[in-house]
This record gives sequence, C-alpha cells and structure tokens, in this order.
Amino acid sequence: MEEKSVSKKKKVLMVIGAILVCAIIYVIVIKTYKVKNREIDKVIFNSNEIENEEIIETEKLYDESSFPKVDASLATQPLVDAIYKDFTGTSDENFNEDVLNYSNTHPGYVKLINDEVDLIVVTEPSEEELKLAKEKGVELEVIPVVKEGFVFYVNANNKVDSLTTEQIQKIYTGEITNWKEVGGEDEKIKAFQRPVNSGSQTGMLSLVMKDLKLMEAPKENLIDTMSEIINLVSSYDNGKNAIGYSYYYYATTMFETIDKTVASNIKLLGIDGIKPNNETIQNSTYPFNTAYYIVINKADSEKDASRILANQLLSKRGQSVAEKAGYVPVNK
Repeated sequence: MEEKSVSKKKKVLMVIGAILVCAIIYVIVIKTYKVKNREIDKVIFNSNEIENEEIIETEKLYDESSFPKVDASLATQPLVDAIYKDFTGTSDENFNEDVLNYSNTHPGYVKLINDEVDLIVVTEPSEEELKLAKEKGVELEVIPVVKEGFVFYVNANNKVDSLTTEQIQKIYTGEITNWKEVGGEDEKIKAFQRPVNSGSQTGMLSLVMKDLKLMEAPKENLIDTMSEIINLVSSYDNGKNAIGYSYYYYATTMFETIDKTVASNIKLLGIDGIKPNNETIQNSTYPFNTAYYIVINKADSEKDASRILANQLLSKRGQSVAEKAGYVPVNK
C-alpha cells in the first residue's frame, strides 16, 4: 500500500515537472518570437526611412561654361558662390571669383529685364524696378529661396536693446529724435538710411514703413553701402547715438568674415521683444521677416536654363548648400 502511494506521488511530480518544462519552453518561444518580430519591424521601419529619405546627389551638374548667367545682391553673393562651387564641383582653391561677375541688386534687375542674365538672386523688386520691367514688357517671377530678417542695429554701448515697430517707424518719420524717448541716454538719434533702389532701402520701405513717409535724410546720414553704415555705427566716437538697418545674414555671418572686430561693436535690436536669430527667422516669429528671392522672366519655359537652375536651388541639394553657407532655408 505504501509502495503504491510513493508511486502515485512520483507520477504527480513527473506531471508537474512536465507542465513546468512546457511552460518554460512556451515562454522562451514567445519571447524569441517577439524579439524577432521587433527586429523585423525595425528592419522594415529603417527600410521605409531609407526609401522615404531624399538622397542628396553630389554629381557635377555644370561646368564653368555651361553654368547659367547669374547676378546677385551683395548679401546673396556668398550663396551663389556656394551653389556654383557645389554644382560645378569647383574646390575653394580653384574658385575664380571673377567668373560670376556680380553687379549688385539694381544693376542685376536691369540686366535681367534686358535679358543679359538668366536669373538673379536678390531682395524684392523696388517700385522703380517693377516699372522698368513693365515698360520693357517683362513680367518678373519672384520666388523665395532662403528666409531672411530685416534687422536694426546700434552701437554695442547703446543702453537700448529692443524697440517696438511703432518706435522704429517714429524714429524714421522724424517723430522720435532722442534716445531718452525710448529708454536710452539723452543723445540725439542719428538715423542712417540707404539710397533708393538699394536692397535694404526697398526692404525698409516695404517691410517697416509700409504707407508711412520716410523722413528725408540729411546728406551725411545717407550711406551708399551696408558695410559703411556698420563701420560708422560700430565707432564709439561717431556711432554711439546712431542706428542703421540691414539684413540679418549680412549684419552677422557675412560681416563677421569681413571684420570681426567691427561686427563685435554693434548689437542687433529686438523688435517687439523678439531678437532676430536663425530660429525666430525660421519660424517667422521675428516681426520683420522676409526672404531673398530667385527672380526670373515669367515667360521662361521649364526647359530654359533659368527655370532649371531655379528648381535646383529649391531642391534638397540646393537648400542644403544654402544652409551650410549660413542662410536659413525655405524648404526644411
């Protein structure tokens, strides 16, 4: 009787052991299955990522003789330089600056309207440039290529760090004439301007002044070049009470390559409490947000060199080149 009881216990233990073994095997199988599925999912996901990602091509698109005729404003010349080098496979050492033969904003518009160049990369057209195009029977097509901010700057020693849009407008209509009226020291404001048809003057009128009449600048306050204004504002003796305007890229990235010491002696003003930087320009929170533009003759077909290059500038490759050159891409 006792032997039967022992035998029965052995059988029960064997059954329990078998159940445990099966349970362990089941758990191992399920875990292995899940891991393999996760690995498969990961492979599929990565594969989809690779398929969906636009691969940036690097092959040579032009040689020196086939690159379209392009002109550019002062602030966009580094962009066109970078595009030319990337699209022609030209190294920095072998790059000939004279090959592009820039003439700046207004002369560039004149050349485009007269069909002397295929494409220009500039600020928006002025009223005079639009009038000239109409007289010549040319319709301009204006396409944003990189984002930009229109900025105001003062001497680094100026106590004022930010102005409102209304304060800027009143300074340039002549209603506000002293820095103490906007939180600064008791100093008469010297408000520099640029000549008509310069890119920055066109920006000042369209982006900032709108329908307001810009005061007539004294001759000594009307400055021919953006670099000259920055030099004047950065000077402690002559610029501590001055204010000037330009485009963000020129006043920062580009001018730092010209003269870091002078660039360090100016500061960009916040507008309506928002400082201009790559982020506020990219997300359009900076109030005076604008762009640099590709401008071509609207009559040009898809097969024309101008439109082919325009599409290439807006491609993933073109926008990547622009970003590496320090600009804020429109397609990101």
